[in-house]
Amino acid sequence: MGKFNWRALEKKWQKKWAWSKIDETDPEPRRPKYFVTAAYPYPNSPQHIGHARTYTIADVNARFHRMNGYNTLYPMGFHYTGTPLYAMAKRLSQNDREIIETFTKIYGIPTAKLDGIKEPKKMADFFRDDIKKGMVEIGFSVDWRREFTTADGLYNRFIQWHFRWLNKRGYITQGTHPVAWCPNDKNPVGVVDIQGDIEPEIGDSHIVKFENDGTIYPTATLRPETIFGVTNIWVNPNAQYVRAQIDGEPWVISKDTVDTLEHQNHTVKVEKEIPGTDLLWKTVVNPLTKASVPILPADFVEPDNGTGLVMSVPGHAPYDYQALIEVKARYESSPETHESLEKIQPISIIRLEGFSEFPAADIVKKFDVKGEDDPRLEDATKELYSKEFHNGVMNDNARPYSGMSVENAREAVVRDLTSSGKMSIMYELLNKPLVCRCGAKLVVHVVDKQWFINYGEPEWKKQAHQCLDEMTILPEERRNEFNYAIDWLRERACARKVGLGTKLPWDPDWTIEALSDSVIYMAYYILAKYLNKNWLAFKKFEKDPEKLPDSFFNYIFLGGGNSKSVAHETGISKRLLEAIRKEFNHFYPVDMRHSGKDLVSNHLSFYIFHNTALFPQNQWPKGIVANGFVLMEGEKMSKSLENIVPLRQAVAKFGADPLRLGVLATAELNQDTDFSPALATTIQERLINLIQQSRKLGRKKTGRTSYSILDRWMLSRLNASVQSATAAMERLRVREVVNIVLYHLENDAAWYQRRLGPKKAKGDARNHVLRQVFDLKARILAPLAPHVAEEMWAALGNKGLVAKAEWPKPNDKLADRIAEASESMIKDTLEDTSEILKATGLTPKRITYFVAGPWKWQIYQKALNMAVQSQTDQGSFIRDVMSEPELRSIGKPAADFASKSIRQATQMKEELRKSRVGLELKEMKILEDAMDFFSREFKAEIQVGQEGEKRVSDPKDRARSAEPYRPAIFIE
Repeated sequence: MGKFNWRALEKKWQKKWAWSKIDETDPEPRRPKYFVTAAYPYPNSPQHIGHARTYTIADVNARFHRMNGYNTLYPMGFHYTGTPLYAMAKRLSQNDREIIETFTKIYGIPTAKLDGIKEPKKMADFFRDDIKKGMVEIGFSVDWRREFTTADGLYNRFIQWHFRWLNKRGYITQGTHPVAWCPNDKNPVGVVDIQGDIEPEIGDSHIVKFENDGTIYPTATLRPETIFGVTNIWVNPNAQYVRAQIDGEPWVISKDTVDTLEHQNHTVKVEKEIPGTDLLWKTVVNPLTKASVPILPADFVEPDNGTGLVMSVPGHAPYDYQALIEVKARYESSPETHESLEKIQPISIIRLEGFSEFPAADIVKKFDVKGEDDPRLEDATKELYSKEFHNGVMNDNARPYSGMSVENAREAVVRDLTSSGKMSIMYELLNKPLVCRCGAKLVVHVVDKQWFINYGEPEWKKQAHQCLDEMTILPEERRNEFNYAIDWLRERACARKVGLGTKLPWDPDWTIEALSDSVIYMAYYILAKYLNKNWLAFKKFEKDPEKLPDSFFNYIFLGGGNSKSVAHETGISKRLLEAIRKEFNHFYPVDMRHSGKDLVSNHLSFYIFHNTALFPQNQWPKGIVANGFVLMEGEKMSKSLENIVPLRQAVAKFGADPLRLGVLATAELNQDTDFSPALATTIQERLINLIQQSRKLGRKKTGRTSYSILDRWMLSRLNASVQSATAAMERLRVREVVNIVLYHLENDAAWYQRRLGPKKAKGDARNHVLRQVFDLKARILAPLAPHVAEEMWAALGNKGLVAKAEWPKPNDKLADRIAEASESMIKDTLEDTSEILKATGLTPKRITYFVAGPWKWQIYQKALNMAVQSQTDQGSFIRDVMSEPELRSIGKPAADFASKSIRQATQMKEELRKSRVGLELKEMKILEDAMDFFSREFKAEIQVGQEGEKRVSDPKDRARSAEPYRPAIFIE
C-alpha cells in the first residue's frame, strides 16, 4: 500500500463543503433546529491534540443532527479576555527563555515572527488565525460567518449591556471579600489565569487561640469541634517563627503567616524572630477545656499552611495519631522526655457507629499506614472526616455539646468561641499551591470595593437547580458535580485591574474578567452574522460602540420594547431588527453545550446561572456535554514531558480523520481518552481499506436478487448495527459508534465474504448486499470521519454529499432471528471442529455433522419456555417431560437430556434465551447449505446426517451426542 495522500483527500472535500455551504445555517421554520456550541478557544497558543476531543465531539454531534433532518447551527468565536495573553506577551517581550523555547520548539513558530506577537492583541490575532486554520483542516463544520472575538467593540458593548442588566437586578455586589490573588500583578485571579487551569477554592480556617502567659499561640483548623480532644500542639522545629502584634494582640506564628495575615487586612507588627526549636516542650492552655498541653516537634507541619502551629487530636485525626506514635518512638532513649510523652494519650470525643472510642487508630490500621509519609494517610483522613461529620455524635468528653451531631457541634463551638474572642477566621486556598501564569505563587487576599457576582442569591440558585434538573447532562455521572458546584458557588470576583476585556460600564477602572464575560456569548452568534455582513446600519456603531443603546439588545435578545421605537432610536431598519429578533427566537436556546470536565465547577455552572437569570424558561439551556481529557500514550500532556503535539502538526502527520477517530476511539465521555501514533496508524489502515473496498465495488448498480439465508444474516446484522449506532450516537457514546463501524460491522462483512467464498457467475447477491453494507458504513462514518465517508460515498456512485444524506434508519423487516441463529450455529460448529482438530492433530479426509433429533428440539424448547417463566425446578421439569407418551417411550436418554436442557436454559444469558424461544432451526438444511464452506475451510469431504436416521454411516454412534444448535462431529 503506497503512501496515502491524506491532505489531497481533505482539501478535495473541504472545497466541496465550502462550495455547497453545508456549514452555513439560517432559519428554516419548517425544520426543527439544533444549536450546538463548544467553548470558544483562548488564542494564547496553538490548539493541540488535547483540544481536539471536545471540538470533534461537538462536530460529530452537529453532523449527526444535520443528517437527522435538523437545521443545525455550529458557530465559533475566540476568547481574548483575561490575563493569560497579557502575561504571556509580557514574558515574550522580556525574552523569557522558557516561553521562546515553547514557541519555537513545541509550537514551531519561526524566531523571526516572535517580534510581531509581543503585544497581547497581536499575539491573540496570530493564534486565532492558526486555530481557525486547524479547525478547517480537521473538518469541523463551523458556520464561520458568525465568528467574533471578545475584543470586538460591539461584543464589549453587548457584555456591558448584560452587566448593567445584572446590576439593576441586584446580582452584582461590591464589598470586602477574600479572593485568589496574584501578589505580582496585584490582581484577583481565576481559573484561566492560573497555570494548569485550576479553579481556586477558598475556605474558612478557624483560628483557635491557645495561650501562655498572655501570649497567643493560634492554631488553624477546619475541625473546630475537635478542640476537646487536643493532647498537644505541633510545630516544625526547622521553621522560623515570630512574635508579632496582630491587631494589638501578641501572637506567635510562623514567619510565612505574616504575609498571609497582611493580605487579609490584619495589622501586623513583627517584634522578633524565634527558631522553631525554642517553642518545643512549652505548654499552652486550651481556651475551651482550660487543659495545659505541650508543644511537640513535627516535620509535617508546613510553615506556609495556616499559622504554622497545628492542634493535635490523635483520637480522631489519623495524621496526629501516627505522628504521636512516631514522636514517642523518637524520644524513647531520652527517659525524662519519654516519660512525659507517655502520659499523652488520645482523648475520645466523638461516638461513631462501627468504630472504637478512637476512630483514628481504627482507620490507620484499616489502611495499613506505615508512617507519617504514607500517602494512604490522606485517604484515611478523608474517609474518617467524612464519616464523623455526617454520622458522628459528640460524647460526654465534649460537654456542654454532648449528644449533638458533629455538624451542629461545629457551628455551636465556632459561635461560642468567636463571641468570647477565643476564635477568629483565616482564609486559605484549599487546593494550593497555585501559581499565576506570570509565575507568582497565589495567596488569599481580602479586597475592599471589589465587584462580585452573587451566585449565593437563594432564588437565583433555586432557578439554576431547576434548569439543571431539566437538562440533558452527558455523561450523566457529571450531574452530581453540577449540583455540588451550584450549591457551593457564592460571591465571585467578576472584575480585575489588568488584562484584555470589557470595561465595567459603571466603573471603567475595572475590566470584566474572562469567565464572567463568557456566559451568554452563545446568544451573540446570532447577532454576529449580521454584524459580519458589513451592514451599513452598524458601521457607525463599530466606530463608536458606546452609541449603540441598551434598547437594541433588550429588543434583540429579550423582546423588550418594539422594533419601531428601536429603529427610530438607532437608525437600524425595523425590518432588519425584526429579522435578527426572529432568528434569535428560532435558534435559541442552545441545545447542547460542549466543554471539558474541568469547566463544570466554573464556566459551565456560570452558564446555567446567567442564562436562567436573563432569558425566559423556554430559552434556558437544554444540554451540556463535559468530556474527559486526552492523554498522550498514557501520560498527561505537558510541556515538561514534551508530548504536546499542536493540532495542525497532528493533522499533517496523521490525517484529519485518523486524528478525529484517534481522540474518540479509546474512551467514552466520562473517561480520559488515550491517543498514540500507533493507534492513529492502525486507524489510517482501516480507513484506507474502506476507501479501497468502496472503489472496488464501484458505481455499478445491481438489480434486486433473491437473498440466501446468509445474505439475510448480513442484512440483519446491518440493521442491528444501525440500531446500536443510532442509540449510541444519541447519547454521544462515540467510542461505541467507532467500534461498531470500524470493527463489529467490518468483522461481520469479512465473515460474510469468507462464508461466500469465490464469486459465482450467477445468482450471487453479494455485490448488492455489500453495496448496502458500505453505503451504511459511509453514512455512519460521516459525522466521525467525514472526508473518508465522502470518498466512500462518491466511489459507490451516490449523488450529492454524504454530509447531506439521511442518517440510516432501522428497518424491522431486515431483522431476521432465524438467519442470525443459523449463522451463529455455523460459527460455533466451525470453532468446535477447529478445536477438535487442534487437540487431536488430525488431518481430516471426511467430516460428518449430525444434527439433533426432533425429540431433543421438543425438550429443548420446553426448557427454554420454562426458564423464561422462571420455572426452573429440575425434578418438576423432568416429570413434565416424561409425562408425554412419545418422550417417555424414549426412556432414560429423554430424562437425561431434559435434566441437561433445563440446566443449560437456566444458566443461559437472558438475551440469548429470549432469542431462541419458539425458534426451531432446520439444521440439516443450514449445514447442507454450508457444506462448500466447511469443505473449503478444512479441505475435506463434508457429510450431514440426523440423529435417528441411517442415511449417513455413524460407526462410533456420535449422533446421540448431538444437541440443538450444537451438531455432533465425527472426523475421519
